[in-house]
Amino acid sequence: MPIKPAFQTTIDHVSILDSAGGFDAKLGKGLIPDDDAVKLYEHMVLCRQLDEIAFKLQRSGRMGTYPQNWGQEATSLGAAYTLEKTDWLVTCYRENAGLFWRGLPMEYILWHWMGDERGNQIPEGLHVTPIAIPIGTQMLHATGLAWAAKYRKEDGIACTFFGDGATSEGDFHEAANFAANLDLPVVFFCQNNGWAISVPTKIQCSAPTIAQRGLAYGMDCVQCDGNDIFAVVKVMNDAIKRARKDHRPTFIEALTYRIGDHTTADDARRYRDAAELDAWKLRDPIVRLGHYLRGKKLWTDKKEMELVEGAKAEVSAVVERAEGIAPPDKSEMFNSMYATIDDPELIRQRETMRTSSLGQDPSQTGARQELEVQQ
Repeated sequence: MPIKPAFQTTIDHVSILDSAGGFDAKLGKGLIPDDDAVKLYEHMVLCRQLDEIAFKLQRSGRMGTYPQNWGQEATSLGAAYTLEKTDWLVTCYRENAGLFWRGLPMEYILWHWMGDERGNQIPEGLHVTPIAIPIGTQMLHATGLAWAAKYRKEDGIACTFFGDGATSEGDFHEAANFAANLDLPVVFFCQNNGWAISVPTKIQCSAPTIAQRGLAYGMDCVQCDGNDIFAVVKVMNDAIKRARKDHRPTFIEALTYRIGDHTTADDARRYRDAAELDAWKLRDPIVRLGHYLRGKKLWTDKKEMELVEGAKAEVSAVVERAEGIAPPDKSEMFNSMYATIDDPELIRQRETMRTSSLGQDPSQTGARQELEVQQ
């Protein structure tokens, strides 16, 4: 019998706005109106300002740790811009721009990294999940949310963000398998920033693209320039249409770069080449969009100065709100878990902040002392 191909395909790479501001007018036509392009630029500058201040908060001991978003603003922002308000944003921890565009108050992110659980109490109606620190777990959540929407015959979809390293996790493969086999409206958005902490992408995946990992599950797959917000909007529009019309998942690989360290607990100089970092700084998504706006006479030096000063003032107010929040009441650990508390034992624990085994049963004190003597 003759040998014949069992499967053949290609994965497109989409780029519309280059590093110098050169624009593919045919491919980019109608993607982002001029007024929106200005708003997206202003938003990225504001997010970059918060990023810089958050870094300083950590370095001055006012915050535990922080993962800078520097260089990756166009990915989550382009996605959030295209999604409906009723669609789910299921993020990891480097999607501030998209979360803030959706309407999450900036202080919530600061509260999270300050160790205040109230930063994870997402305001009702935003359709975003708390940021996920464990690598890859949020993809399963997105698949479940999409499955629920399909089951209820709702129009909503879920878009989940993760890094290149997360595609090596079992959670990714389980989520992708469910999403494709059950025809679920999910967008798997991989932000390939070149590094999984100190592990380069080439060690994470030996294939030419990370996007190929979606092919094994029967997904439509595409790669784009993740620092080109027009390209992100283009591939997201296509993925959203596929999700709503056919209830099919899409795998997007956005090539971007983590300019800062993995977190403030990392020192990327130990494993990353300085020349590589300098090259990617020239592809900065904010600088690129700024070139585009100036080329269209939509932006000036005066507007830039006013924007930067306004961003500094706004972020200062955010920090003041974040640091000025009243300490949580200890009883909140009970009140946030139970709608009502009728159990006398739970009420006693809430009032005394002690378990009954020691706080209410004196005989346990003797048992504890006996144990200490034996030790």
